[in-house]
Amino acid sequence: MKNKFVKLLSLPYLIWSAGFIIIPLIMVFYYGLTDKSGRLTFANVASITLPVHFKSLIIALLLSLISTVICLLLSYPLAMILASMNKGNNKLMILIFVLPMWMNFLLRTLAWQTLLENEGVINTILQLLHMPTLKIINTPYAIVFGMIYNFLPFMVLPIYNVLCKIDGNLLNAARDLGANEVQTFLKVTLPLSVPGIISGITMVFVPALTTFVISDLLGGSKILLIGNVIEQEFTLNSNWHLGSGLSIVLMLFIIISMIASAVFDKDGEGSAL
Repeated sequence: MKNKFVKLLSLPYLIWSAGFIIIPLIMVFYYGLTDKSGRLTFANVASITLPVHFKSLIIALLLSLISTVICLLLSYPLAMILASMNKGNNKLMILIFVLPMWMNFLLRTLAWQTLLENEGVINTILQLLHMPTLKIINTPYAIVFGMIYNFLPFMVLPIYNVLCKIDGNLLNAARDLGANEVQTFLKVTLPLSVPGIISGITMVFVPALTTFVISDLLGGSKILLIGNVIEQEFTLNSNWHLGSGLSIVLMLFIIISMIASAVFDKDGEGSAL
């Protein structure tokens, strides 16, 4: 009786999953692997090799990797600082850090557009200080700034979660055995935090690779990422078959990231707070 009740409670989620996950995926694969007449074809997927599409994919991969690496370099020290603080104090710090995430993604990106544009806030301040202005808007640098700002918390939180779970006795034991701070970090802290690092990399790299809003607003539609190409195929060209075929290619990178996360984070230690 209890098992039947539990299954009944899961019914709304199963319906939601079918309606918003499974069915859309089936549609993407159907359109991606067929032509307009409904015949099976791999031409839509193979179109990723076209110069314009391949270039967009390479740029997206490059900017995503740069953003992910920078997020990791910024997040790990911050996560260590938060993990070393008293729980009463770090809760406020985490709240302040996560607070911008409560704002709409589009509004956060528009805010960066206001900051970075040629007559924006940053350049206005630089002019008042009689310093050279910056021309960052509509460049890859602006897109990377937007990616880092929007996805940085997704790197910090998994790493912080794993660091908090490390037994302090292990660190004390390493020091008692003669290890200095660097050796303790390299031999104990870093290996134990790998699940959080892999989880954070996945949570940053995947949305950065698939984004199109950031490149639209901060890149001025001058820098096309693969997400922009797919979005244009669906909205402007109404070519669902080609757009779905390119989406399948992106799914391969997402699947690879998920496999890496499953291998290095088997227990899901870095998945959530």
